Amino acid sequence: MRLFLVVLIIIAFILAGIVFGALNPAMVAYDLGFAQVEVPKGAAVLAALVAGWLLGGIVAWLGTGVKRRRGARETRPTGSP
Repeated sequence: MRLFLVVLIIIAFILAGIVFGALNPAMVAYDLGFAQVEVPKGAAVLAALVAGWLLGGIVAWLGTGVKRRRGARETRPTGSP
């Protein structure tokens, strides 16, 4: 049931992103230093949101991994290597 709810929420966000992108067709230019890119405004905002979501997820995942390793190290018997 939880997986179904997660998939449903993801589909809702994808549909909202498609509508948002379609309603913002104006082009935005980005100068990356080595190249200049021109993309639709909606795509630029959605790309920034996805990048932030992924980076936040990676940081959260790494943070829980550190806590898990620290907890495993503290519960390990003292005679183990």
